[in-house]
Amino acid sequence: MNKGERTIFRCQQCGYEYFRWLGRCPECGGWNTLVEEKVLSEEKNPSLRLEIYSQPLPISQIDIEEKKGRYKVGISEFDRVLGGGIVPGSLVLVGGEPGIGKSTLLLQIANLLSSKCGKVLYISAEESTYQIKLRANRLGAISENLFLVSETELEIIVKHISDIQPKVVIIDSIQTINDNNITSTPGSISQVRECTAQLMRLAKREEIAILIVGHVTKGGTLAGPKVLEHIVDTVLYLEGERYNIYRILRSVKNRFGSTNELGIFKMEEKGMVEVLNPSALLLSEKPENISGSVVTSTFEGSRPILVEIQALVSDSNFGVSRRINTGVDYNRVLLNLAVLEKREGYSLQSQDIHVSIAGGVKVVEPALDLAIIVAVASSFKDIPVDSSAIIFGEVGLAGEVRMVNYAEKRIREALKMGFNRCIIPWGNLKHTEIFSNQKGFRIEGVKTVHQAIVLALQG
Repeated sequence: MNKGERTIFRCQQCGYEYFRWLGRCPECGGWNTLVEEKVLSEEKNPSLRLEIYSQPLPISQIDIEEKKGRYKVGISEFDRVLGGGIVPGSLVLVGGEPGIGKSTLLLQIANLLSSKCGKVLYISAEESTYQIKLRANRLGAISENLFLVSETELEIIVKHISDIQPKVVIIDSIQTINDNNITSTPGSISQVRECTAQLMRLAKREEIAILIVGHVTKGGTLAGPKVLEHIVDTVLYLEGERYNIYRILRSVKNRFGSTNELGIFKMEEKGMVEVLNPSALLLSEKPENISGSVVTSTFEGSRPILVEIQALVSDSNFGVSRRINTGVDYNRVLLNLAVLEKREGYSLQSQDIHVSIAGGVKVVEPALDLAIIVAVASSFKDIPVDSSAIIFGEVGLAGEVRMVNYAEKRIREALKMGFNRCIIPWGNLKHTEIFSNQKGFRIEGVKTVHQAIVLALQG
């Protein structure tokens, strides 16, 4: 071993370090996850040397008016998820399953930014420039200010950035970038963490916005150490089924905006197309006069979205009944079924119950409780719910219906989409006086689950 080097064993799942090899990680319990790595000392590793790039200033002397505003991409769904656009000097991590459309979306963003903000550098460590050009031709992403390079070494990437001086850099992906000062293989805990940390320092020092792509594990979480999400400014997830044309961009961390925003895209031949009216999209194929179908309103970030809850209750052919859910929280559905059995006397022990949200959307908001209960009751009794009504409200264990936030905005969205009836919690009625002048529009408040079921099934 060279002078200035030391050997450690680092867990590839959680990042735990130990001075000798162990069969099982003491931190996360993973077997055979500790891998030998050589670590350079401060004298050998230039990335550990302290460099002063700025001087401390009193907060009163910092002028934010001179700072440049956000870079507007021009895709309203993407800009809103980021809180209004890309902030110069920020580091954005975009995660998603393979084939979901991350590279397609980022290449479209690179093309739009290059025509508005200046030079954009797209660095691919997984594809050649020829392969990227083929996709760019299909997407129509051809611009003189869009630079492409295929590179995996961090030192050369930093040199390219220094030479071109771009406004925005896109790196696809961080798991394939290699720092020669670290002896571990690309994609390891050490490589991912150190490469991301150096890119963060570069972004802050040069005021360059950097977007990096991250792989996800089988469990759907970002691969690499959890500290990776703490280093970056923003974490975005691109979700959706590979064989479904719709994609959902969700913000789970954002230092410059809301963490509840959601953008919906449609995958087409010429790339990602934003969906400006998700409520109309998600309700476009809603069946008429079918039991078990209920329209409800959920809130994502700054806007309400109408979704369709579908429930199917059928006799079980096996000794144990099944509960299958798609797009809704499994434990929340079990809680609602328990309320329906205990408080309303529904016999569901011998029934298979399927609950899903149409359109591939995932929602965990408690405001869906009442709609789930009504949908199950409707399917169990085989009585359709009034198709002109929306239903929302949180349900407690005593069968009471509790208030929800933003009731006014939810009702306004229902009115815009052509619904003329709302069944809502009694406590939210005091915020609905502004709708009293809407002719033919009814708002009915309920205190219990029983009242909601009676109103919904009677029409």
